[in-house]
Amino acid sequence: MLQFFFAVAFSAVPLTLYVPPVRSLNLFVETLETLLRQTTVYANRVYPRFRHACLRILASVHRLRR
Repeated sequence: MLQFFFAVAFSAVPLTLYVPPVRSLNLFVETLETLLRQTTVYANRVYPRFRHACLRILASVHRLRR
């Protein structure tokens, strides 16, 4: 069991190189929050129009199949 623990521990060490430091992570999270805030404003405007267009297309297809 101890050998398994060391095998897992030493195989996970290279993965820590891919994790950014906390001071860089704060800037990354702030950038993601800004991006999310901007895209939700855009999506709230576009989504009803897109949904309405899809419903009109499906209605016309339904009328043609009758």
